[in-house]
Amino acid sequence: MAVAEKLAQEIKSAMFAKDADRLSTLRMLKSAIGYAAIEKKMEVLPEADVVAIVQKEVKKRRDSIEQFEKGGRPELAEKEKKEIVTLEEFLPKALSPEELEQLVKATISEVGATSKKDMGAVIKAVQAKAAGRADGKSISGLVGKLLP
Repeated sequence: MAVAEKLAQEIKSAMFAKDADRLSTLRMLKSAIGYAAIEKKMEVLPEADVVAIVQKEVKKRRDSIEQFEKGGRPELAEKEKKEIVTLEEFLPKALSPEELEQLVKATISEVGATSKKDMGAVIKAVQAKAAGRADGKSISGLVGKLLP
C-alpha cells in the first residue's frame, strides 16, 4: 500500500476515533506532502520523496524535543514524542544495528575507502542503499567508527 493511501486511511480512522492529536499530526503530514508535490510540480510524489518528507518531519520533532527539554517544557516534549510515534508508522522498517554495520562495511570495501577523508563518499553511498531505513546520524557515527 502506498504511503499516501495509508495516510488517507489513517486520517479517516482518526476522525472516526475522535483522536484529535493523531488527526492533527496526520493532517500536518498530508499538508507537507502536498506542498512538496506543488513545489515539484507533480500530481503524485514518488514513494522515496514521501519517505524523505516523513523523515524530515521526524527529525524536526526530535530537534524540538531537545529544545523543549532544555527549556523546561516536558509537556511539549511529550507531545512531540507522540507525534514521532505516529509519523514513524509511515517509514519503512528500520535496519537493525547489525544489518547497518554489514551494509557500512560492504560499502566501505566497494568505495575503496581507506581513511576518514573518504567518509563523505561512504556516507552518501550508504544512505542511497539504506533508502530511508537508517538515519544520517547513526550512519555517520558508524562510518566514523569503522574508518581508520
